Amino acid sequence: MNPSNLPTEKQERLAKYAKAIAHPIRIYVLQLLAKQSCCYSGDLTEDLPIAKSTLSQHLKELKNAGLIQGEIEAPKIRYCINRENWKEAQDLLNELLHI
Repeated sequence: MNPSNLPTEKQERLAKYAKAIAHPIRIYVLQLLAKQSCCYSGDLTEDLPIAKSTLSQHLKELKNAGLIQGEIEAPKIRYCINRENWKEAQDLLNELLHI
């Protein structure tokens, strides 16, 4: 590796995904969403023993990383896994762990 080329675009993307999943609540949300087509934010607040504002921050982190997407269906927001980015995150993590 040439240090002058660091970080690479792949490393940047992996770091973005890793930061987004670096909390147990976010991992739980991703696991839940990966098993179903979509979920409403209100449903998540019933499952998790955290404040709505805290959940909102976790969802924002996952959305900013591109791992989930949300659609407003007033008065709720429907969240789904972004399947393409989820697959890329899995592939990048797999690649890192199998060096």
